[in-house]
Amino acid sequence: MNIKMNIPFSPPDITEEEINAVSEVLRSGWLTTGPKTKSLENEIAIYCHTSKAVCLNSATACAEMALRLFDIGEGDEVIVPAYTYTASASVVCHVGAKLVLVDTAPGSYHIDYDALEIAITEKTKAIIPVDIAGVMADYNRILEIVESKKHLFKASSKMQAALGRILVLSDSAHGFGASRLKKMSGEVADFTSFSFHAVKNFTTGEGGALVWKDIVGVDNEEIYKKLMLLTLHGQSKDALAKTQLGSWEYDIVAPYYKCNMTDIMAAIGLVQMKRYEGLLKRRKVIIEAYTRGLEGENIEVIQHFSNLTGTSTILCNSGDNGTNDCFISSGHLYLVRLIGKDSTYRNGLITKMAENGVATNVHYKPLPMHTAYKNLGFDINDYPNAYAMFENEITLPLNTCLTDEQVQYIIDVFKECNR
Repeated sequence: MNIKMNIPFSPPDITEEEINAVSEVLRSGWLTTGPKTKSLENEIAIYCHTSKAVCLNSATACAEMALRLFDIGEGDEVIVPAYTYTASASVVCHVGAKLVLVDTAPGSYHIDYDALEIAITEKTKAIIPVDIAGVMADYNRILEIVESKKHLFKASSKMQAALGRILVLSDSAHGFGASRLKKMSGEVADFTSFSFHAVKNFTTGEGGALVWKDIVGVDNEEIYKKLMLLTLHGQSKDALAKTQLGSWEYDIVAPYYKCNMTDIMAAIGLVQMKRYEGLLKRRKVIIEAYTRGLEGENIEVIQHFSNLTGTSTILCNSGDNGTNDCFISSGHLYLVRLIGKDSTYRNGLITKMAENGVATNVHYKPLPMHTAYKNLGFDINDYPNAYAMFENEITLPLNTCLTDEQVQYIIDVFKECNR
């Protein structure tokens, strides 16, 4: 190996342009939700091919507000994959609904679609698929399933009745910019939440966005207004509207929540939008370098692009049709499975690589292994496929701050430490 390097796992890619944009906002005298946030919402909607977008302070808030928009709560069931981060599931608990966890398909990071179909009951009001690592789930399959189960669905709110079936709410925290069958993440599921956290491809420091497909008979402006109420204390006017002459007075229509995005955050996002296509291209270059450099190792790596080939790849999407234009990941995470190894070996490899200056991670420890979900009655023994994916998974650094030399160093360190 070459001279030791110190490589962090996922630093944010921030340039002087983002810094200058934030400085401009700070000097403007308007820091909270305002014109920058509204501009970012418009740009995200255009990018995702949707009519509207709402920017909030996290993807978690986005997903929770979608559930609340549909009045999903006590007595309802929401299906979530067991192999994900807690945010996918905690929002179900926040609204008081019953969490139903479903295993992944064998050898896949995505939910088992056959098991998903079996898990649907008359109480199921939403499904939250996860676009893990930026690879979109098979939404065509999921939508076929919910259409086939329409006879079980019993609407208990205006929005539920308008949709007429189970809500498909995509957790695309990793998937901003991904596409499948030439459709962007955001224009396939009914509602889609994105994360703009500091470690994500596209960042506003913290933050996220919620987009949705048009629903027949429902005015998108009404959805937008309801989301504004839900996310700003139920206040009938936001701070920007109240600055108009004589417009101080407002009403609180319900005791709602507080999770708006600020213009400081949105200023970062507007610059990131200008840079984003270049950032995605750089991620693809790094992914291809990893895949070439690790060829021949006793591993399986997640396939980010349907036109990549090689014996060391696994396909997350069981519904793939095999065409070259089938899916393009956002390239958020580079997941590696160590064939024939267990968690003890994997943890040792993480330590060895850290000693050589390379920070790695694990995505994810399945939810039933965490205390919070054990206390809800979940047992990892009921999710053998998720456990099998977890026990020998290691995530290599994948970020646009990496140089070509650093990428090669990571490959060399992995090979040396995995002997």
